[in-house]
Amino acid sequence: MINIHLDNLETILAGCRRRDRQSQEKLYRRFYPALFALCRNFFEEKHDVLTALNNGMLKVFQHIDQYDPEKGEFFNWMYTTVRNAALTLLRDRKMQAFDYVEIDEQMGFESAENPLDALNASDIQIYLAQLPVATRRICGLFYLDGFSVKEIAEALEISDGTVKWHLSESRTRLRSIFKKSLR
Repeated sequence: MINIHLDNLETILAGCRRRDRQSQEKLYRRFYPALFALCRNFFEEKHDVLTALNNGMLKVFQHIDQYDPEKGEFFNWMYTTVRNAALTLLRDRKMQAFDYVEIDEQMGFESAENPLDALNASDIQIYLAQLPVATRRICGLFYLDGFSVKEIAEALEISDGTVKWHLSESRTRLRSIFKKSLR
């Protein structure tokens, strides 16, 4: 039996606080799959996904001293930091200008049902990847990250009605995708 030594997260974080490059690399590699999947929800091109991920991890390394274990798990703090970096990159590039068509405020979105509840994490990424990128972004922010319609609208600089339309669209498309996969 091979004994694989995995570094303790606290040891890695202590190294990152000392700006130790090997510790930073270990932290990056440990959480790369989950953070790549997060950034994939925002961008179509792998280059953009990696840019968002790397921008976020740079912020993690620069501000690692601000992490407070009493306020929550390290992964949650890092996830939020990387997600915010992805949102910043979206705004900076003004990508939403061609991704979102403003929808009339009269469009209703009244469902509390989360179409992703019954899925495991790996399945969620597979199904979300089948949605158009703009709809996927909003769906992930609402159903996975728990942002409100108003928070998403402000973060992406779009109207509440547009967010509601994309949420309705994601439910409709996911329902169709689920039916096809169950055949």
